[in-house]
Amino acid sequence: MSSNEKKILARFNQSQSALVLQQSDLSLQSISDMVDSGAIDVSPRYQRRERWGLDKNSGLIESFLLNIPVPPIYLAEDEYGVYSVIDGKQRVTAINKFLLGQFELSELDKFIELEGCKFKDLPVSLSNALKIRPYLRVVTLLRQSDPDLKHEVFLRLNKAGVVLNSQEIRNVAFRGDLNNMLFDMSEKDYLRSQLKATSQSKIFREMIDVQYVLRFFTVREYWQKFHGNMDVAMDSYMQNFHKTSKKQVKILQAIFEQALNFCEAVWGEEGFKKPGGNSRVLQGYYDVQMVCSSLLSDAERDNAMSKPDKVREALVLLLDQDEEFQESISQFTSNPRSVEYRIKTFADALKAI
Repeated sequence: MSSNEKKILARFNQSQSALVLQQSDLSLQSISDMVDSGAIDVSPRYQRRERWGLDKNSGLIESFLLNIPVPPIYLAEDEYGVYSVIDGKQRVTAINKFLLGQFELSELDKFIELEGCKFKDLPVSLSNALKIRPYLRVVTLLRQSDPDLKHEVFLRLNKAGVVLNSQEIRNVAFRGDLNNMLFDMSEKDYLRSQLKATSQSKIFREMIDVQYVLRFFTVREYWQKFHGNMDVAMDSYMQNFHKTSKKQVKILQAIFEQALNFCEAVWGEEGFKKPGGNSRVLQGYYDVQMVCSSLLSDAERDNAMSKPDKVREALVLLLDQDEEFQESISQFTSNPRSVEYRIKTFADALKAI
C-alpha cells in the first residue's frame, strides 16, 4: 500500500469516528416543549438570524397538516440535555411559535379553509393531531463528536438551503470572543437606531448590523494599506484576529464604544449620514465619523467633543472645498486611495479643531 493510500484510509477512518450521531423521531409538541424549557437553543451565535416570514411559517404548518414530508432537523448536544440547532432553526421556531399561538396561518396553497387560523382556532381533532401525530426526524451530533464538526456540518447543510451571506459565514468560521463582541456591540442602542436595525429588518436578519461593527475594526486596522475589497478585508481581519485574547477583545470593545459615544454626542440623529442629505446611512460617512475619532488621543477627542459645531463644520467644509475628499466618501469608498485619503484627511481636520 502506498503512502498516499495510507493517508486516505487514515483520514477516512478518522472521519468515521469523529462524528457520533443519534437519530430519533419527535412529535411537534415534544420539539416545542424542548424549546420552551431551554433544552433546545434556537439561537446559538453561529446560527443565522431568523429569515422566514409569515408565508413560510404557515407553509410549514400546512405541510404537517397535509402529511407532506419535512426534512430532518440537526441538533448538536452541547452538554447533557442541552442542544443547539445546527440546521432547521426556522422550522423549529415556526413549530414553537404556532403551538404557542404567536401567528395565524396565511397564504396557504391547499388548506385554504384554515386561512387566518391560529392554533387555538383549529378543530380539536386537528390541534390534537398536529401536536402528536406528525413526527419530525431529529439527527443529533452527540457530545463525543469532534467539537469543530458541528460548524462544518452547519456550513455544508446550509449550502443546500438559503445561501449564507459573507457575514453569516464569518459568524460560523471565526466563532469566539471577538465574534461575540461584534454581536454585543451591534446591540448598542445608538447603532441600532441609526441603522434602523429592528428585529424584523433585513439589516438585523442578515447580520448587516454586526458587519458594520466589523467594518469599523477593519477600516481602522487597514486604512493605510487597504487593498480594494472590503469583503476580503473583513475576512482577513477575522482570520488574523479572531483568536485574540480576552484582554485585547476588551480593549477593542472600549475603542468601539468610545467612537460610538463620540458620534452620538457630536452628530446625534444625523450620525453616519450626509449632512443635509436624506436619512440613509452611508458607509463612507460611517467610516470617517467612527474611525477618525478613534485615531485621536484622549486630549484631542475630548477637545473635539467639546466643540461639536466645529466638528460638523469641518466635515461640511471638506465636502464643499475638497473634491477628492467628497469623492472618497461617496463614490469610490473601497478604492485604496479613497480609504486612506478620507480617513487621514478628516482625522487631521479633527486634530486641528
